Amino acid sequence: MANYYEITLALAGVCQSAKLVQQFAIDGTADDAAFKTTLNSLLQTTPENMLEVYGGHERNLKLGFQILLEQLNGSDPDLHRYWLSLLALESKLNKNAQAKAELARRIQYLPTQLTHYDLFDEQMLATLASIYVDVISPLGSKIQVKGSPEYLQQPAIHHRIRACLLAGIRSAVLWRQVGGTKWQILFSRRKLADAAQQIYSTL
Repeated sequence: MANYYEITLALAGVCQSAKLVQQFAIDGTADDAAFKTTLNSLLQTTPENMLEVYGGHERNLKLGFQILLEQLNGSDPDLHRYWLSLLALESKLNKNAQAKAELARRIQYLPTQLTHYDLFDEQMLATLASIYVDVISPLGSKIQVKGSPEYLQQPAIHHRIRACLLAGIRSAVLWRQVGGTKWQILFSRRKLADAAQQIYSTL
């Protein structure tokens, strides 16, 4: 029996990452609290439970639940493409043992770097971006991000976008681990929407 609470939680994580990508691309800035939760999820490699990945409370994914509910009702095609592309890339990652091992190795090294840099330091964001470019990008079609040329030409914005995409892959991995499948998105949207609405209404 699918655990729709956990599946929806992970999907909200994917959608939050996708929305942050869009915010950075269009506005050059993004929701600070959501960005912090999303990047910190990359550091939770041995969580005691699902919520710990997202800072221990559903409210840290409020933006993600909002976007997930909108997406299940079919709004914003660009955003739809972003989060579905993240799920597709994760599927390719899951089938590539070499890429999975390299991703794990690079992620495990992050805490060492955090002794020298803050997670939101430009150097750390560049490091996260490079993991995405080196390990995830070669797995499939590149995600074409739409936004303002003014921001999309800035290396700092590139780093933030790719760091968010990497965190989106983290949530997509989690989604698969707790029983998420593409068939649920196609045929069980009502169950996903009900679970998301139930959580969102308490935030």
